[in-house]
Amino acid sequence: MNRSHSQTHAQPLPKESYAFVLASLFNSMGSALIWPLTTIYVHNVLHRNYADAGIALFFQSLATIVGQVMGGALYARLGPRKLIIGSLVLTGCAQWSIIFARTWPSYVTAMTVNAFLVAITMPAVNGFVGQRWRAVSTRLFNVMYVSNNVGVAIGTTLAGILASISFSFTFLINGLSTLMFAGFLAVFMRRFSNDELADWQAGFGATRQQSPILLLTRYHLYAFVGIGSMLVNLATSAWNSGVAPYLNQAGQSPASYSLLWTVNGIVILVGQPVTSFINRRLTQSLASRLTASAILYGCAYALILATHATYALLMVGMVVATLGEMLIAPTIPALVTTTAREHAAFYLGVAGGIGSGGRLIGPILFGTLFDHAGLPPILWVAMGACAMAVMVFIVQQRLGQAAPHASYETTDEMGRL
Repeated sequence: MNRSHSQTHAQPLPKESYAFVLASLFNSMGSALIWPLTTIYVHNVLHRNYADAGIALFFQSLATIVGQVMGGALYARLGPRKLIIGSLVLTGCAQWSIIFARTWPSYVTAMTVNAFLVAITMPAVNGFVGQRWRAVSTRLFNVMYVSNNVGVAIGTTLAGILASISFSFTFLINGLSTLMFAGFLAVFMRRFSNDELADWQAGFGATRQQSPILLLTRYHLYAFVGIGSMLVNLATSAWNSGVAPYLNQAGQSPASYSLLWTVNGIVILVGQPVTSFINRRLTQSLASRLTASAILYGCAYALILATHATYALLMVGMVVATLGEMLIAPTIPALVTTTAREHAAFYLGVAGGIGSGGRLIGPILFGTLFDHAGLPPILWVAMGACAMAVMVFIVQQRLGQAAPHASYETTDEMGRL
């Protein structure tokens, strides 16, 4: 690595980015107040069965897919300020509407609309970060990933406490946190200079001149990332739709499953030196980190299968899988934003929509497999999905080697927090 390259990666994050990260943390904390309560709310308040809770989650996942694709497409037409702030304001209103959703149809509708609006914001925010702080975007995506997980950990803890007081109060706080984030961004984005806005507008104009169909023909910018992440997300469904019922069938308490996700959160916080080492020593590009991630996920499920899913080894498997998550989660937006440039939000939306398909298919497929044959076939399918993801990501990596000008270069930003 040459000297100038090292200096670029060693430069500190801009001070303004810390304010954005902190605000994002509080927003993720607020968002985490709502999604863990879906099953409980459907069963205890609406008096529906658990299968109906699964239907509600299915529609939310479907809305997420549509929302991400639409959010990426609207970014070029509306610009970051209008799209991000507008979608956040609408999201806050949708979250408040859940307070009045006391019937099954109204609740499913409100939660689906909420999921759709949240998904619209996702590619827009990532596209904004990649464009605003391009020089340090890879490292910043990792910082955001860690901080947002801190917010999720706090939010999920508070969710149960607030719900015991009042579900309506929980939804009220959720909507308030989203609207506060929108207010912060409304003020924050006013700090852009006129030159920056002119440059961005020129980029949006160039994007508008190209139809979505034409943009989709550049499949190398989104297809392999999207398909690979879809396979990984499919495999990840093995935890909720395989390990969870397995522990329940074995007579373990719900707390034993929750503890696995506590471990997940702890590893994300304290495991940064491990992923930093992997990024510096073992992976030579952003694309190679995706390959390493799929390998780690596959190793986790192979370990669980080989040890017949003893609880102690489930813990080890969760640690290994979490390391895979820590590689893939911040790398996908970093890779897409560095390769797609001004079209990043569009391709982030398309890749995210494809990737979310794994979360849509996984619970249905694995739920059926568990009912008929238990956990082992689920783990075999998860391993197979990870193996296919490795092959897809290798193709993505080879494309990067064939086009070094597309910012696939070796980088160690994610190792410098």
